[in-house]
Amino acid sequence: MTDTASNPIVHQKGWTGVKDDWSSDQRTFKNTTWRKAMIWIFLLSDTFIFSIFLLSYMTARSSTKVAWPNASEVFALHIGHTAYPLLLIAIMTFVLISSSGTMVMAVNYGYRKDRRKTALFLIVTALLGATFVGMQAFEWTKLIVDEGIRPWGNPLGAPQFGGIFFMITGFHGTHVSIGVIFLLVMAYKVWNGHYDEGKKGMFTSRPGDYECVEVMGLYWHFVDLVWVFIFAFFYLW
Repeated sequence: MTDTASNPIVHQKGWTGVKDDWSSDQRTFKNTTWRKAMIWIFLLSDTFIFSIFLLSYMTARSSTKVAWPNASEVFALHIGHTAYPLLLIAIMTFVLISSSGTMVMAVNYGYRKDRRKTALFLIVTALLGATFVGMQAFEWTKLIVDEGIRPWGNPLGAPQFGGIFFMITGFHGTHVSIGVIFLLVMAYKVWNGHYDEGKKGMFTSRPGDYECVEVMGLYWHFVDLVWVFIFAFFYLW
């Protein structure tokens, strides 16, 4: 293995070697592109934010003396005169997790330089994401209009419930909505051959550069994984 000056890299032993590997010469990330490094740094910072939100939720729920609303009842989907506990949430989860599969296919065809199939699966992923956001909007409308839940109050129990719910799910829904926009922009550019031509602009820099599709895939899988934790902590607890 050689560096940019074609000189062999000498790996030092002990803590000196660890320091050298992670120092400003960027040896550790020598084969990592700027975009991949930045998306991992962004996802790491976002992980801390969502972790703080969930920890705050657990602290508020564990410390309140007022009864916490029963998720199975609050989030039940009423069809006719029958209430189906968490049915809507289960469908939302299925839709979002399915979008991870279509995103994998988009990345796969992207590295095969098959722009038609790449664009197709990007669009399908965006549609699934938009469906999730639409169902979340329906869920919010139901809670606000039918149940009377507000960020500053909750007639069904602990007053912290509304504020925490809208903050966590709203922040996640914003991530999904932004992802949908970027997916559609990327699908447009892939479909029109901007990656094959290396047309200068957003997400493109050189001919045949489909790496942005993989970077988008990392973001989308992260959003889906976060929802799994929200589903487990907020809806099943």
